[in-house]
Amino acid sequence: MRILPFALATLLIGSVPVLAHDVPAAVAKSPPKGTFQQVSNLVKLPDFLPGMGQLFVDPATLPAGPFLAYDHDGKLVSTIYMIPVEDLNANKRFDDLAAPGGNVDHVDIYFNAGHPGVEKPHAHLVLWHVAKADEARVAK
Repeated sequence: MRILPFALATLLIGSVPVLAHDVPAAVAKSPPKGTFQQVSNLVKLPDFLPGMGQLFVDPATLPAGPFLAYDHDGKLVSTIYMIPVEDLNANKRFDDLAAPGGNVDHVDIYFNAGHPGVEKPHAHLVLWHVAKADEARVAK
């Protein structure tokens, strides 16, 4: 009976390098490469939003995104989707949402009544690429 827990522990320990990840170089640092543009250059929003960070998006993907969020040091912390509430129904699907920043540590979902760029009420789907304790990097 002790062999199974030992085997499971060995398997999990052997998997740690696989679970650890490096953020893809194209998006690891602000500004990201490719078609992403700084959100504050597209709409009337500050360069850095407390709780979210400095945001970049490919304008062709609006309103949903993905938005890439960076801390004050220009390091990627999360990928954010802004899904209009009116689209959260049985007739619309959001399949294969990408996580351009690599592995996801945890996910938050919360309501937003609207803001420049995504004026309609929507849900923020936040794919955190950092541990919960590291969310503080974008808190202020």
